[in-house]
Amino acid sequence: MSANRTMAGFQRISHDRPLLEQHIDAYRVGGKLAEPTVCPQCHAVFQKGRWQWQAAPAEAQKTICPACHRINDQYPAGYVTFEGDYFKAHADEILRVVNNHAEHERVEHPLKRVMQVQKTADSAVVTTTDIHLARGIAEAVHHACQGELELQYNPGENQLRAYWQR
Repeated sequence: MSANRTMAGFQRISHDRPLLEQHIDAYRVGGKLAEPTVCPQCHAVFQKGRWQWQAAPAEAQKTICPACHRINDQYPAGYVTFEGDYFKAHADEILRVVNNHAEHERVEHPLKRVMQVQKTADSAVVTTTDIHLARGIAEAVHHACQGELELQYNPGENQLRAYWQR
């Protein structure tokens, strides 16, 4: 991996250590939401202290969830970049690993979503609404395909950038 890739404000982290969020995420809802609350865009429901996929009661309050807010603002929390000769030869397989991991997480955690997959002939960049999803996607591909994985975290912006190649 190239040492020149580290962006201003980001610090490299080891992928075998837990990611400790030290700063407040501006997209997290400040204060406690009334229960139940439903997101009018994705229809996730805030109930029992967390966002869940369930039917919204008729009397539910309405507010945009943090994931939809990030999507609307086009401001990802995670970026996962895949590149290299192995990626070019196995892009469909790798993106299946990405989609399977993302879908598994989305089912259980409505705030963990893939925002976009931008694929070119040589690479792909996956953006996510959650730093832990970005890390999980990168680690799932690393586990399945080996290669080199580099993680960079910017605590001031609560963003993670992951780079994988083989």
